Amino acid sequence: MNTSIHSLITTKLGLDTLPLRIGAGLIFTAHGAQKLFGWFGGYGLEGTAGWMESIGLAPGTLMAAAAGGAEFIGGLLLIAGLLVRPAAMVLAITMLVAIIFVHLQNGLFMSNNGYEFGLALLVISLGLAVRGAGSLSVDDLIQNKLTK
Repeated sequence: MNTSIHSLITTKLGLDTLPLRIGAGLIFTAHGAQKLFGWFGGYGLEGTAGWMESIGLAPGTLMAAAAGGAEFIGGLLLIAGLLVRPAAMVLAITMLVAIIFVHLQNGLFMSNNGYEFGLALLVISLGLAVRGAGSLSVDDLIQNKLTK
């Protein structure tokens, strides 16, 4: 198998990652949809871009599209179990930026808009980046096809 493809999709068998992939994938997809499309009570791209500009993340439209796209597409990839390692790394970076620029100054707890939820998603993303998609994933199907 091509080593670059192998490094992107390689995974260890097991169902331990399935609830992490599905749960985090749903959360990321929903948050991305809020930022991009205004679904689920979100502000859409224009509103998110204005807010990002207001906190110093400029250009706002680019930053909103990048964050929303990473969350929406990355979340869908986690759910499907496709390209989980790179998707999880992009999501981990997205959460690190959110923690540093939005939540860190508010302390740990969510009740104060703190970083605890972002930290939980960061840790899940890092775990998936290290472990891979696991069983019942498109990555596993591709890996099996390429190794035959």
